[in-house]
Amino acid sequence: MSQDAQTRDSAAPVVPPKPSKWRTFLDSDIVYSWKRQPVVIVATLVTLIMFAAALFAPWIAPQNPFDPRQLELIDAFTPPMTTSDFTGNFYLLGSDSQGRDVFSAILYGSRISLLVGFAAVIFALVMGTALGLLAGFRGGWRDALIMRIADVQLTFPSILMALLIFGVIRGFLPRSMHAEVAIIVLIIAIGLSDWVQYARAVRGATMVEKSKEYVQAARVIGLPARKILFQHILPNVMRPVLVIGTIGLALAIIAEATLSFLGVGMPATQPSLGTLIRVGQDYMFSGEWWILLFPGVALLILALSVNLLGDWLRDVLNPKLR
Repeated sequence: MSQDAQTRDSAAPVVPPKPSKWRTFLDSDIVYSWKRQPVVIVATLVTLIMFAAALFAPWIAPQNPFDPRQLELIDAFTPPMTTSDFTGNFYLLGSDSQGRDVFSAILYGSRISLLVGFAAVIFALVMGTALGLLAGFRGGWRDALIMRIADVQLTFPSILMALLIFGVIRGFLPRSMHAEVAIIVLIIAIGLSDWVQYARAVRGATMVEKSKEYVQAARVIGLPARKILFQHILPNVMRPVLVIGTIGLALAIIAEATLSFLGVGMPATQPSLGTLIRVGQDYMFSGEWWILLFPGVALLILALSVNLLGDWLRDVLNPKLR
């Protein structure tokens, strides 16, 4: 090999290896912002712990509060951090009027609250996104009709709308089925009361995106409207939807707790956090304070941590707020 060839080979630029997706994620602005905010870190850890505790409740909880065979009526109203003199069972957070372990009831109740919250948010997100895309992309009478329905619904408080929808759906069902389908009715009621915010956000973003050059180019080359809508516009309007969904999860959990507290949500045989609070209020002034306090604190911590994550996600995904 000649001297010139060796010189050219030695002078060739060395291409660095492409970083992995995990490395790219760790170097992103989202992770950088997360590391610099201790409140967000604590909220993330608390949220993950509560989600994991609810998910693995059958393996963590000392008893299944939904199984009457595991309840000890003789241990009713046992104070927190106390071992029963009758059965020898230890109650970390005490027991209620049925001898149900409050700690176990909170874990299982959190599962129901999270299930209803997630399902209601997904239902509202899908419905609102679909209607928002249709209104923003098609316009015309479709846009006017959807937005007028949204405006009418916004004149009512969301919890009042959920109560109305819940009552109407249960009115068409026989009384014997109310307890069996309570969780499904709750999901539908909360989802139908929250779709408006997703639709309005997606409609506004869609109207901005459809006027951009890449959409005009896709129309020029003959792409069908459905492909333009779902493959090009939809991915670019999902950022505000994800932020609204994160904050909406906390609101959906609180809405479920409110409905259950009012007696129109989950039955006492399958209590959510709201049902536990409703049961506990009967003993607030009789000395059994723990029946109300601990479920209320669990609901507060869960909703607050999720809400803090949603606020942080809104700020970090919006360049104008950085």
